[in-house]
Amino acid sequence: MNRDCMDEKAIESILNDLKSEDTPYERVLSSMCTYPHPIAVKACTQFIGTNLGDPGLFAGTAEIEREVVRMMGALFNNPDAHGYITTGGTESNIQAMHAIRNACKNTAPNIIVPESAHFSFDKLGDLLGLDVRKADLDSDLKVDLGSVESLINKDTVGIVGIAGTTEFGQIDPIRELSELAMSKGVFLHVDAAFGGFVIPFLPKAHGHVSEFEFDFAIPGVTSLASDPHKMGFSVIPSGGLLFRDHSYLSRLSVDTPYLTVTSQQTLTGTRSGASAAAAYAVFKYLGRAGYEKIVGRCMELTRELVARAREFNIKPLIDPVMNVVALDVPDADLARSELKKRGWIVSTTREPRALRLVVMPHLTRENMLMFTDDLGEVVKNG
Repeated sequence: MNRDCMDEKAIESILNDLKSEDTPYERVLSSMCTYPHPIAVKACTQFIGTNLGDPGLFAGTAEIEREVVRMMGALFNNPDAHGYITTGGTESNIQAMHAIRNACKNTAPNIIVPESAHFSFDKLGDLLGLDVRKADLDSDLKVDLGSVESLINKDTVGIVGIAGTTEFGQIDPIRELSELAMSKGVFLHVDAAFGGFVIPFLPKAHGHVSEFEFDFAIPGVTSLASDPHKMGFSVIPSGGLLFRDHSYLSRLSVDTPYLTVTSQQTLTGTRSGASAAAAYAVFKYLGRAGYEKIVGRCMELTRELVARAREFNIKPLIDPVMNVVALDVPDADLARSELKKRGWIVSTTREPRALRLVVMPHLTRENMLMFTDDLGEVVKNG
């Protein structure tokens, strides 16, 4: 740290220079985050100094968090759900598995996740001492139920289904996983970090409602993760972890004798109330109609992008279920590199290898058309 102080304008100049090195979202098709809604930014600024880790000092902010949990619970078919605002899907998944592990008291516990599961499950396996078993995917890139069942043994404490896989945007058969979990007496966690703010708002013409069952309406679902900072338009970091009832959350409780509350169930101690306030503001402002409009536009662009890609003989691995596309190109890594030279940021999937695109609200139709033109040239030139 420098001994001499700097004036405000000098600091702002440095920060502006450094910010200019960040990649603007407009040409990013790899991220599941986007620019937050202005009302979320405003609420975040207003509550930037609040600490939900000591809620007795910030009673109003704590009530905001409870209301956000209630709103998310209602969205996911359980207004009585319990939980809290996390930093995102990784923390939510960690805490869900933490609660499951504590509930079972197994000396050598394992969980079963799809091969398509987010890498946070590798992290939590190490942190929590859980053996993470990975089930195969079927031809539609959903988890294979037979593979899940074959991996269950006496030490299995939980299984995981994904509602909106990070790489393919696919929805696992959650109802069937629920039936399996209940028959085996194990917990079922749904990672809907991305899909939670997409699936409920998908245009009904896109498919039948029964195709998209994924939440607490299914009896075997014990916990669910969903991120307001993705398609929810809130600020980073804003995640959400919900349990079917309070008993699951209580398994995470630790004593906090020197705070204004006597116990805490969260992973982190100090927690900014700004994320909860931002989520509250944007939920109230957009409402269901607002989210349906946003998701509808993203899906329209997604379908148009896929149609344009087909004109260049580039097909998706699966017809997109949501605004995530995996394109089958001859050399995905080379295509990614060549597209980067043209100013586009995309990513690749693991297995099967494909070019991965996420059509977020920041993508304009004009940019989508320019991107597909460049994609066609890159693939043609090989």
